[in-house]
Amino acid sequence: MKFRLFLLAFLLPLATRAQSTISQVWVADLGNGSYKNPVLYADYSDPDVVRVGPDYYLTSSSFNSAPGLQILHSRDLVNWTIIGAAFSQQLPLARYNQAQHGNGVWAPAIRYHKKEFYIYYPDPDLGLFVTKAKNPAGPWSTPICIKEARGWIDPCPLWDEDGQAYLVHGFAGSRAGFKSVLAVSRMSPDGLRLLGDEVLVFDGHDQHPTIEGPKFYKRHGYYYIFAPGGGVSTGWQVVLRSKNVFGPYEDRIVMNQGKTPINGPHQGAWVDTPDGKQDWFLHFQDQGPYGRVVHLQPMQWRNDWPIIGEDPDGDGMGQPVLTHRKPAVRGPQPLATPATSDEFSSAALGLQWQWHANPQPGWAFLNQSTGTLRVYSVPLPEGTRNLWPVPNLLLQKLPAEQFTATAKLTVTPRIEGEKVGLVMMGLDYATLTLTNTGGQLQLSQTVCKEADKLSPEVAGAPVSVPVRQPVYLRVAMQPGAKCQFSYSLDGRAFTPLGTVFQAREGKWIGAKMGLFYTRPSQTNDAGTADVDWFRVEAVK
Repeated sequence: MKFRLFLLAFLLPLATRAQSTISQVWVADLGNGSYKNPVLYADYSDPDVVRVGPDYYLTSSSFNSAPGLQILHSRDLVNWTIIGAAFSQQLPLARYNQAQHGNGVWAPAIRYHKKEFYIYYPDPDLGLFVTKAKNPAGPWSTPICIKEARGWIDPCPLWDEDGQAYLVHGFAGSRAGFKSVLAVSRMSPDGLRLLGDEVLVFDGHDQHPTIEGPKFYKRHGYYYIFAPGGGVSTGWQVVLRSKNVFGPYEDRIVMNQGKTPINGPHQGAWVDTPDGKQDWFLHFQDQGPYGRVVHLQPMQWRNDWPIIGEDPDGDGMGQPVLTHRKPAVRGPQPLATPATSDEFSSAALGLQWQWHANPQPGWAFLNQSTGTLRVYSVPLPEGTRNLWPVPNLLLQKLPAEQFTATAKLTVTPRIEGEKVGLVMMGLDYATLTLTNTGGQLQLSQTVCKEADKLSPEVAGAPVSVPVRQPVYLRVAMQPGAKCQFSYSLDGRAFTPLGTVFQAREGKWIGAKMGLFYTRPSQTNDAGTADVDWFRVEAVK
């Protein structure tokens, strides 16, 4: 019981508190009635959006991270704020208490039906799940499995005018043994059970290989399935339509890269403005180490087919816009961006933070009296050679192409071999690590190539820094995801340490940055690091 109360006290505020500090490194709203893409320069992979009245709510794939299924809010599709998450711990606990790179929550769908919000999401190894809420900021119900199946992915519901309900989904070749087809199932009107067998409604092997991520809509008597084809980094946006929910479906490419620099523009959500006069589409673009960033495209209808983006040659196939007039919504909307910096002066972590597995007591403590986040050293998983299997990584998405991230911390080591520091995490990763060696703190850059293959870290030449005195650790990200680490003892003069590191994406995600603290073995107590703040700023 004490464990549960501690966990609730630490995590529940994450689902109830929004932060709205304006980013110093990327603001999509140009302030003149227009916006620039991406509207979210961060890895909100496989985004889906629903409009309820004047409000838009976005969720995205969160994979193994917790809290998971972050919820963002906007009133103009350009200015977004994180307002919560659908769950603080991912089920089943025994599975996701450990690092599970690339597993967990794949492409979700968010909908509003009979005054409740629904999120459907797949766990590709376990099945299809649904969670509900009256308030999108939470609390959300405990997810329930509506279909135990390996390889069923990307579910999206549709409630028809006659009260019937349906669910469309795709298949993951890595689990199901086949892909590039879409299926529709009947669903109970309450959205909590599938009825009967699924029906394969579209085969994309010939024209749209790797078709997946379907989203279900109905308009003017047509059933529409919006789905990406062609693969993550080079694909296109497909739309299917039929007068019958089970097909046959016609198909058309409605957006591709065209003559733009926006590779693989696809997979997202169609929404309209509150007055119903404008249509818009949000989708991702794979930017490798930066993840799948979110773009906003104008959308129009021609002969009951959508055209997404601009169509300069009039062939019905759009291409992405780089800038555009903002959606026409009532009244000016204030600037808003997802939180990045955190002063650790509140009762909860900023909503931008996610652990790399279900968080446990003893990982961290928010000390409001001192305005610090105290992180504790955690024993490494047995046989660990690098940070890949480590669950207590406190990370957030990269927020722009170019930025600096700086943490001010004071370390009180306790165990020989404890390591604490700043990490740029991915399939390759690098750290700025403080190691407790003989009661002294040794600071060095470490680099790990092919971390997913459990390769060992390689450490550079160390420098000594004072124990129990503030140290400032910084990483500067330059275009092309090239990182330079540096440190300071006074917060003003920073000394580069180590070589330039080329950041690399993770498993189905972009690189992430944040903090870690480990110790080599189980002991009866842990060293501590008091983090005064973590600040994301423009490169100076």
